[in-house]
Amino acid sequence: MSFLVIPVAFLVAISILVAVHEFGHYWVAKKLGFKVLRFSIGFGKPLFTRIGKDADRTEYCVAAIPLGGYVKLLDEREGDVAAAELHRSFTRRPIVHRIAVLLAGPAMNLLFASLLYAILAMVGTEIVKPVVGQVRLDSPAAVAGLKRGDQIVRVGERNVHDTEELQIALIRQFTDDGLIPLRVRHDGSERSVTLRVTEDRRALTEPGKLLPGLGFDLATWNAAVMIISAPTDSAGARAGLSVGDRLLAVDGQPVANAAEFIAKVSAAANRDISIEVERHGERLRIVAAVPQVMDQGRAIGRLGVSLKEGPAVWPPGLVEMHRSGPIDALKVGVAKTWEMSALTVQMLWRMLTGQVSPKNISGVVSIAEFAGISASLGVTAYMAFLAIISVSLGVLNLMPVPLLDGGQVVYQAVEAIKGSPISERAQLFGQQVGIALLVVLMSLAFYNDISRHLN
Repeated sequence: MSFLVIPVAFLVAISILVAVHEFGHYWVAKKLGFKVLRFSIGFGKPLFTRIGKDADRTEYCVAAIPLGGYVKLLDEREGDVAAAELHRSFTRRPIVHRIAVLLAGPAMNLLFASLLYAILAMVGTEIVKPVVGQVRLDSPAAVAGLKRGDQIVRVGERNVHDTEELQIALIRQFTDDGLIPLRVRHDGSERSVTLRVTEDRRALTEPGKLLPGLGFDLATWNAAVMIISAPTDSAGARAGLSVGDRLLAVDGQPVANAAEFIAKVSAAANRDISIEVERHGERLRIVAAVPQVMDQGRAIGRLGVSLKEGPAVWPPGLVEMHRSGPIDALKVGVAKTWEMSALTVQMLWRMLTGQVSPKNISGVVSIAEFAGISASLGVTAYMAFLAIISVSLGVLNLMPVPLLDGGQVVYQAVEAIKGSPISERAQLFGQQVGIALLVVLMSLAFYNDISRHLN
């Protein structure tokens, strides 16, 4: 992936999502009779400006700092307003109209996400069935009786059809008692199993920790795995592994791909494993002592060799293409947006209550990386990225925090109840609290980004 892909994909994504959000405010304000003075994508010095030809002479501009945007409305709190235009000032419009304008931005983000999900449903998306791959010995999955080849069809009361739905359902089912009831299908028959998590449950909610913590991974593609580097001081080289070896099995279990081999080695810290390799046409068995290393505060095994995969081949029946007609696609888009919005709210609440790790909060660095990766994977992957970020932007802006749309809605609701605007002192205090909360949130997100890179 080219270095330029990441910043370009990120800036394009931010510009699109900000434009969508601000257009919501702008369009509803225009329709309800507010005077719109400026529609800006970005902050700071304008790089491009155009004056509208309508009676309002609205200024449309693109500014130098592309990390946001705003719609400026006529408002007597910000300067003198001619008597003939007072009725179009923000503070003089009906409260219900003001609330509608404030809610329009987040609503447009959610509508945009629904449209993207609907387009993806019509184009067709490949789904991977949630079939169990390797099960680690003495893990919650092994104790529960989960076996390789089991297809998970339900988590709690939620049916699951693909790996994404499975992981969302597992997070939602993760409660204080540590019990996760599953319904699985194997060779045409179904049975129930219950995962019991007794260790630090919050640690399992960190990114990438859930399935390894439960003790199983999901069936995936098959690819030949070759060793391309085995430094002489590495544990792999000391055991007898060498460049060109094709990895076939670990402890008698076939190796499907590089990720599966790494997972097996990671779970074998401080013990010996039996590795079967193919070397110059011969099948050899090598016993390797796996040393323990610390990775992101977790003890794992590592052999110190580098791997390369051949072409990936998916097992028959594991991957399916799902495509919907226009009407069904719209239903899918709305349902998916609702599901992701509800998940976002639930995750935020569980972070506040300490049930979910705050390491799930990503900042600008991670979002930029995801933008670049999704763009390099193709248009559909980039659209899916835009959809989930649009949902997050819509939901977060509805939070009742001053400076955000949700906080401003609270101000208007209080004014409607008490019959007069909130005092400037109260608004100033609210802004200070809002700034403090946003600084804490942004600092945590930035810390998580940097921590991931340092680790």
